[in-house]
Amino acid sequence: MVLIFGKDSCPYTQAARDHYKEAGAAVEYINVRKDAAGLQRMLQFSGGRREVPVVVENGKATIGFGGT
Repeated sequence: MVLIFGKDSCPYTQAARDHYKEAGAAVEYINVRKDAAGLQRMLQFSGGRREVPVVVENGKATIGFGGT
């Protein structure tokens, strides 16, 4: 399972979602603009950084996707 924290207006969030879905990965997307609890979870993974997307794969968080 890949967990992606982001917002709908971010092209990098959409690119990450598309990439993992095309790769056949199970993806859970959390829109941090609409989900306050999801934002808090993202901040735990990102060390308090508010940049999106935050991609969590195998328990490891990566901030940004595709050059961000």
